[in-house]
Amino acid sequence: MVGRRPLRRGDHEGRVQQELLERLFGRLFRRWLGLGLSQLTSTEAVGARPRAGTDPFGGATRPPAGLSPGTVRPIPPWAFTGVAICSFGGPLALAALNAPGLLADAGASTGLAMVAAVIVFTAPLAIWLRYARHVSSAGGLFAFVEAAAGRRLALAQAATWIVSYVLYLVYTTVQIVYDLLPSVMPVGRSAQTVLALLIPIGIAGVMVAGRATALIVLGLMAVGQLALAGILDGLTVAHFTTPASAFAVGAPAGSVAKAGAQTSLLYICGSLPLFLGGELARPARTIRRGLVGTYLLTTVVISLAVVPLAAAPGLLRTAVPGVTVAQLFASPGLAKATGIGVAVSIAGVILCEYLALTRLLHAIGRWRLRPITLAIGALMVAAAPFSLIDPQGFYSALVKPSLAALWTSQLIVFLAYPRFVAKRRGRALPAWTLSVAASGLAIYGLWTAL
Repeated sequence: MVGRRPLRRGDHEGRVQQELLERLFGRLFRRWLGLGLSQLTSTEAVGARPRAGTDPFGGATRPPAGLSPGTVRPIPPWAFTGVAICSFGGPLALAALNAPGLLADAGASTGLAMVAAVIVFTAPLAIWLRYARHVSSAGGLFAFVEAAAGRRLALAQAATWIVSYVLYLVYTTVQIVYDLLPSVMPVGRSAQTVLALLIPIGIAGVMVAGRATALIVLGLMAVGQLALAGILDGLTVAHFTTPASAFAVGAPAGSVAKAGAQTSLLYICGSLPLFLGGELARPARTIRRGLVGTYLLTTVVISLAVVPLAAAPGLLRTAVPGVTVAQLFASPGLAKATGIGVAVSIAGVILCEYLALTRLLHAIGRWRLRPITLAIGALMVAAAPFSLIDPQGFYSALVKPSLAALWTSQLIVFLAYPRFVAKRRGRALPAWTLSVAASGLAIYGLWTAL
């Protein structure tokens, strides 16, 4: 048995000096940044908890493999907010492309359908936030389900989620290159081929460059698309007067309900930032503020861009309504910038999904993040040439199973929520109410996917 080395005077003085420095600088950090020095380097702040952080009722913590607790700092709130903005659609893609076509089915009641969509999605959002109040790790939704119902069901949830988003990473480039961009500008076949190969390489390159690079790129994407969305909002508000009838039942109730329900489905990728919970200094507060603030911001951006178009419903059914509005009321240059911005907005969602996948796979298997990142990137790049054979067929073959797996994985999260609340001795009625509402939306999403 090896004995301890005797504590010498110099050791004691060194430790006292170190403690004094930590206290001094800790106070400075708390005063200037609102964050203690210990939080910047603690393994609890930057790392996933044991078994992917699914022990919400206690236990020690450790950092993810490949992340040094002494050098890797928690993700700042502004960076987390950037990820959240890109995850919710992103806002420009929803406002200029996706939401107008869905809300067009509500006819003159686009405002009412939009309000309904906002209300309906509060149930899934509330469940995510209540889970995240107690469980914050790289496991994200997987960690939520494990805390509620055990590892076996959590692995099933994670498997369906992984299938969904791996397929999304592979096929979404096809949507950008062959569906969106030709509606915005002339794109030759050779240019489409080059873009279909380069976009996956570019996204993989950003991820391989490291977490800081990915967060900076996502932050720039968030700022850029919000700027363009703000201009689009200004154009619609300036040129159209929103009729009061937009918030009344002026269309068949079934059409309004369908438009509201389908629009609410657009926000489901807002769960992606939850997989960064293990890398936040104050996860519960940062997640709550980031997701709620981003959700409200996104709904406002969409409402200002789409609801005024109830006065000109024909614009809602154009190929890319946001581009059409910019073309009619601004300039061809702004129209082209908006179209490219929508493409970047969609690419931002791909990047967020890539980031979340690396965290989840690390949380499940404790593999190092860099090999996971390289493997996913290699898969994206290797799959790209196959999409060139028959882009439309490639997209059609993958989109349905991807969406079905996505809604199945979310349904498991929502159904497990009452059990999670019961374990924490919470109130059953609110838990079941949220679970039924969110599960109903997930089942509707699954039905529309099939």
